Amino acid sequence: MAHHNGPRKKTRYKFKKDLRKRGIPPVTSVIQNFEIGQKVHVVVEPSVQKGMPHRRFHGKTGTVIGQRGRAWLLEVRDGDSVKQVIARPQHLKAQKV
Repeated sequence: MAHHNGPRKKTRYKFKKDLRKRGIPPVTSVIQNFEIGQKVHVVVEPSVQKGMPHRRFHGKTGTVIGQRGRAWLLEVRDGDSVKQVIARPQHLKAQKV
């Protein structure tokens, strides 16, 4: 059997939504704005495939360092290294202070 390495492999349960939260997200998640230096949580929205960060960063918290088109540029710690992640606002939630 062939070995498949797609971008959503091993995400059957990780990207699963609750029964009553299925469907497209509200417009407010698309138009949200962040400030540079703000902390945000990476929570992948499985119904929106564009601008989806890698599954490794799902559930992590990062710092906004800039904007790239409609997407946001984040710095996320991954083990001992700091990585840059590009994600659209549907996949981000502002950290409550």
